[in-house]
Amino acid sequence: MVKQIILCFLTLLFLSITAFALNKGSEVINLSGGKKGNITFPHKAHQDALTDCNVCHLNFPQKPGAIAGEIAKGKLKAKQVMNQTCIKCHREQQSAGKVFGPVSCNGCHQK
Repeated sequence: MVKQIILCFLTLLFLSITAFALNKGSEVINLSGGKKGNITFPHKAHQDALTDCNVCHLNFPQKPGAIAGEIAKGKLKAKQVMNQTCIKCHREQQSAGKVFGPVSCNGCHQK
């Protein structure tokens, strides 16, 4: 009986890990960018480059509408993620001579 319980637990654990690994979000995410224009965020390209979701998701949960939701709750300030995470990382990559993304607002915002 104990072996069956352990086997059942290990099977559920394996299935949970597999489901988590397969569910990595959308390839591209469209974000509301306010007055400057919306942002088409290449989510999969960032996943491939960073490999650790927590690089970005320390500040907001991994779910649709998370940034806007955290701003509405007062847990994030407008532009906080973009200025303190995105642009900062892009500039660090640029300084290191690596491939980097836009380093100015207009590089991401599209009217």
